[in-house]
Amino acid sequence: MHSNKQKQTALLLGLHCHQPVDNFHHVLDEAIEKSYHPFFEVAAQYKAFKFSVHYSGWLLEYIKEHAPKTFALMRELSLNGQIEFLTGGFYEPILAAISSLDRIAQIEKLSSFIKDNFDQSPKGLWLTERVWDSVIIKDLVHCGIEYVVVDDYHFISSGFDKESLNGYFITEDEGLSLKIFPINKELRYTMPFAKPDIVCDYLASISDEQTSAGVIFDDGEKFGIWPKTYEWVYEKGWLKEFIEKSLENPAIRPMLYKEYLQSAKPISLAYLPTTSYFEMGEWSLRSSDANKIENVKHAVTKHFDNDTSEKFVKGSIWKNFLVKYYEANKIHKRTIALSHERIDNSSYHDSLYKAQTNDVLWHGVFGGTYLPNLRDNAYRFIIDCENIKYFKSTTTEVKDINLDGYKEIKCISHNLITLFDTKMGGQMIEFDIRDRSFNLCNTMSRYHEAYHDKVLQAPDQINSPDPQETSNEQEGIATIHADEGIDFSQYKKVLKHDWYTKNSFIDHIVDANLTLENFAASTFTEHGDFVNQPFELLHAKNQQLSLIREGGIYKDGDKNETTLQKNFSIEEDRILFDLSIDNTCQETLFYLQEHNFHFANLKDILIDKKPFDEHVLYKGCESLRIDDAYTQKALILTFSQKCDIFIIKLDTLSQSEAGFDLTNQGLSLGFLVPLKEHFHFNGMIEVV
Repeated sequence: MHSNKQKQTALLLGLHCHQPVDNFHHVLDEAIEKSYHPFFEVAAQYKAFKFSVHYSGWLLEYIKEHAPKTFALMRELSLNGQIEFLTGGFYEPILAAISSLDRIAQIEKLSSFIKDNFDQSPKGLWLTERVWDSVIIKDLVHCGIEYVVVDDYHFISSGFDKESLNGYFITEDEGLSLKIFPINKELRYTMPFAKPDIVCDYLASISDEQTSAGVIFDDGEKFGIWPKTYEWVYEKGWLKEFIEKSLENPAIRPMLYKEYLQSAKPISLAYLPTTSYFEMGEWSLRSSDANKIENVKHAVTKHFDNDTSEKFVKGSIWKNFLVKYYEANKIHKRTIALSHERIDNSSYHDSLYKAQTNDVLWHGVFGGTYLPNLRDNAYRFIIDCENIKYFKSTTTEVKDINLDGYKEIKCISHNLITLFDTKMGGQMIEFDIRDRSFNLCNTMSRYHEAYHDKVLQAPDQINSPDPQETSNEQEGIATIHADEGIDFSQYKKVLKHDWYTKNSFIDHIVDANLTLENFAASTFTEHGDFVNQPFELLHAKNQQLSLIREGGIYKDGDKNETTLQKNFSIEEDRILFDLSIDNTCQETLFYLQEHNFHFANLKDILIDKKPFDEHVLYKGCESLRIDDAYTQKALILTFSQKCDIFIIKLDTLSQSEAGFDLTNQGLSLGFLVPLKEHFHFNGMIEVV
């Protein structure tokens, strides 16, 4: 017997909206004006059009305070049952990357805000960057969560067939169950880029006798902020037309997730691997492997369909970003250590939760590891926690903070926090001004990224758009994943890569061929093995520490046994250093002490009372002063003997949704002195 019931697809449309904590206000205001408000404004005209939303908590707070009309519109749609709010971590952490206690606290904080302001008790949760790990199930159930949304890729990579994913599944851990919706990749890539008719035809095509679901939960910023989308979605009427066509089509029914759960049964039990969306798996690989996985995927699809390749071709996991980027791991492990303190102070907890925001911990087309203002924010919250923890006390702590098997030494004075890494050349990796909550060592190394190969291989002209990637308005507009019209060649001259991490108190042994240019490009010849090799900690107490390495100087293929010892003393506002080198090399060589300092804006600084030029070489100086208007502090470096001082801008070339960004990460300073058989060098860095 055949049913006469109309085949129908439940359109489960969800918008995820987030901005990095304390992002620039003009960025937030533009997002509200061009994306958040106009979407609600158009949708409010169609009471039958239901959809779901997730806004990170701090963004909701910002909208409530700075855009009350938008907030009132959101509340109106909530009270009339047109929208459903999903909860999540209040400050948008990767839930699997923070502690269980912090997970629960952040989720409950956002759920309480939603209840107080929109009169809803959320049962669904947005997973930041769709990072799934079964370790979170117990905590989600504890918070009253009934369902989450992930990508269809999560299921395909676990062995499911794409055509069987138009609904929801049940998973469990220790008998605690959770419902999971797979986001449809076809919808994710066509909304709002394809014409409404194309999207609606696809939705109708997946309907069956028992209501199927067209699951789409994606960035709200796609509707107005991404390139060309404001004109397309609002000025040319894509959203209005899509809503009207979806409501007119009897095969499509816009629904809330919670409504669908009441009317449909689960498809089956499912167990998912630890993963995120496919692109994230690519981005988290080393650059060489990211290129290889593309080649492997293309090779597999020559013999099998694309769905098969997604089952068996996999990248890495999100946490590999903490292996890939030393700078990201530093921030993450600082927050982990602060979380373990469990200090009973609401301001401490709030700063800690803000520091757990995901954006600074990863990089792809999105992600903010390369954005110094976001890292500045993370360190501000970290230092705020430290100021509460230590208050007016001073101390020295030796602990494996980075969780890499090597000790770090943290020295707390009344005005400074310094952190030294025994694994990374005994270098200073953090230099905090406590009363400004600012880390002067918040630099970023110039990593080789997979997309840099497009720059290196680019012809000296604008590349022709790939017809496979380019759309016209008969079909829709191009997504941000197309490289349409980018002149890669223009970036060749600024693209540089570092073979070592850009910290401070880096010990180089160089020859007379060192120039400002090869120092800037990290292409000078290194004769020592002290730059990125471990040092032994001799002692650390009372804000004093001593580190040593039995290493070598290499010349003409021979190793000359060399011992380098450096001693540090941290006082109220200054760091005193005393360095000695005993070596047996008879060649004419030089010692170069490198520092990398970060400033919020190079336009705000003066070097010896002069504006900074791009590259500077000072001959025969015993001191250097850097005045910073942003922190209203000066950094004074003095030395026991005259140095040649090399100063260059540290700029990175990174990819974003807008194309390529050349971003200043700070200054690299090199202090060059002749190396003797029994070499001694001391000096001081003072903050005034």
